[in-house]
Amino acid sequence: MSDAQTRRRIRAQGSAGDADVMGFVLDAPVQPGRSARFDVPGDAPLARALFGVGGVSRVEVRDATIWVKKDAAADWTALKPAIAAAIRRVLDETDTPLAAGEDAPEPDPDAVLLRKVEELLDRQVNPSVAAHGGHISAERVNGGTLYLRMSGGCQGCAASSATLRQGVERMLRAALPQIGEIVDVTDHEAGDSPFYARRDGPSPVLDRPIPDGVIGLEDGHVTVDPDYLAPRLGLTPETLRDGFRSGDVVGVTEAGEGADAGKTRIVLRGATRAWAAEIDATGAAREIPPPRVIEASAREQDLPNRVRAHLEGLAEDAAPVTYGALARALGLWTPGSVGKVTRALETTMREDAAAGRPFIAARAVSRGRGSLPGSGFFDLARALSRGPRDGQSEEEFHLGELHRLFEMIAHRAADRTPSEH
Repeated sequence: MSDAQTRRRIRAQGSAGDADVMGFVLDAPVQPGRSARFDVPGDAPLARALFGVGGVSRVEVRDATIWVKKDAAADWTALKPAIAAAIRRVLDETDTPLAAGEDAPEPDPDAVLLRKVEELLDRQVNPSVAAHGGHISAERVNGGTLYLRMSGGCQGCAASSATLRQGVERMLRAALPQIGEIVDVTDHEAGDSPFYARRDGPSPVLDRPIPDGVIGLEDGHVTVDPDYLAPRLGLTPETLRDGFRSGDVVGVTEAGEGADAGKTRIVLRGATRAWAAEIDATGAAREIPPPRVIEASAREQDLPNRVRAHLEGLAEDAAPVTYGALARALGLWTPGSVGKVTRALETTMREDAAAGRPFIAARAVSRGRGSLPGSGFFDLARALSRGPRDGQSEEEFHLGELHRLFEMIAHRAADRTPSEH
């Protein structure tokens, strides 16, 4: 079977941030090694075909996905089959739907910069802000000026300006110095309150039992069968998994207190729907009405401090500890918990670098790398100008940080011990 035939299966995927944008996902890259953005038809066969469909205003191709923006007045019901048919026709007719390399126009520097920003946001920023129900997207780049928009819990949040200026902007400029001005185009006055807000009173219980096997423990984490959960959030299992990675689907787990002691509540939210369940002490699970708005508990909001306290309290022979074990020790069990812990560790690294301390995060390691932290630990250490020196291996650097940590913690313990008289 040819590459073009392989690509002909097309799956439409809506954009969580823009109802006028839809992705058409193939099973193989549209044109290996090429990506493109088209605001006018140009000479590329795919662009000519798609702009020939009434209502298409922009086309962007990344790997195996063709993102199409429609006019506000156009209807996806009519557009989707016409766009899919145009894509199939072009793939049947040519192996260079984005034009041959020698005939391809010079890449638009703004489009190239936009893609790089989007990749950084997806990889380093949104997994963190998703823990608070938020999302940051790059709306456009114009003449090197970057326009960012916040949504979810970031929109209307009093801390969002500080998040942008102190964290996101600094990271983007360090990685992409060609960025000019960064403009926040969020309408914060129209935003909801931050994503999480605790509901008072006991958890409601409905007589709606969840089948056995839907909720369980897997590798130390609470898991929910995606085939069961996805339709309840209005998603497919695949888009549910993508949502967890992108931050479009977020969740929180809470342990019951008082009259609810022994119970665990799980709340998961997508772009348009929410789903909640309560697990009793026997392991039986029931669906419950999700709170209108849920609040990150103080335990989660203060996660970097809790991570630091736990790691500093480890005996030398108990360190290092894996990210998964650290998450479980802190009472985090839901999907994405390791990511939350990783981001908290990164916060401690920034704090330690500013204070001139050894990285407490060196006491947490990746299970897949033996006794070493994940590669992100070393990448961030370098970005903070505290990484391995020239000629020094990552292993040597890590051992040095552990030794400095032991000396610092031992010194603090000695200072706290009353002297003998």
